[in-house]
Amino acid sequence: MLELNRIYCGDCISIMDQMDANSIDLVVTSPPYDDMRDYKGYKFDVEYISRCLHRVMKEGSVVVWVVGDKTVDGGESLTSFKHAAMFKETGFKVRTMIYKKAGVNYPSKYFYDKQFEFMFLFIKGDVNKTRVFNPIRDRPNKWAGCSNWGDITSRQKDGSLKLQKTKETNTYVIPEFGKRTDVWEYATGKGNTSRDNETFEHPAPFPEKLAADHIISWTNPGDLVYDPMSGSATTLKMAKLLGRNYIGSEISEEYCKLGEKRLSKYDV
Repeated sequence: MLELNRIYCGDCISIMDQMDANSIDLVVTSPPYDDMRDYKGYKFDVEYISRCLHRVMKEGSVVVWVVGDKTVDGGESLTSFKHAAMFKETGFKVRTMIYKKAGVNYPSKYFYDKQFEFMFLFIKGDVNKTRVFNPIRDRPNKWAGCSNWGDITSRQKDGSLKLQKTKETNTYVIPEFGKRTDVWEYATGKGNTSRDNETFEHPAPFPEKLAADHIISWTNPGDLVYDPMSGSATTLKMAKLLGRNYIGSEISEEYCKLGEKRLSKYDV
């Protein structure tokens, strides 16, 4: 196994070849797609990367894959769906989440303005038995403090209703906050994506809060987080601050140095 808590400069496939099977607890990454940004000319074999990730991920672990689509001749490239299909063919289960941006970068003259990217969850193993799930509960409940009213019933296979609880025995009180939905919204840009100036030396950083929320959701302190295309090291920084171990790999030597510089600011 590789040394923990560092960035390895090199192709992520060769880096993963050095990892033990079933050793990674979580991946949070945003791969290059559709030549939307200049990544120093590097290309990535997504299909082979998916197979490598399947080998190194623990059973029940999650790969968070943040990706969108380029607009070509007025239509979408569907690269995001192609990636999801590749991971499904590799053996991952797929759940779709949405990363909604608080603002709109490019208003459209002919369509509703696009405001989101996908955050695919690729789960290794039983989708109903994720290794860790720490749900974030920050959705205000309209009926907080109230008890459910009336009898609670469930619909049976034959269409009949079966009594579960009467209103006299139902003592559940609605809490102030409920579990999030699968659409997460973040403000972007300087001061929102990150307050580290180094972050914006990379062409496509994603919000620190996005990485942090996934790390909180799918890992516990001491777990191992990996970013195969670590870029400006956003995932690694948040793993470090949240008490997780991390490994990053980055094919660009320039971005390796950028990530190391950024992480060094948070050494204790």
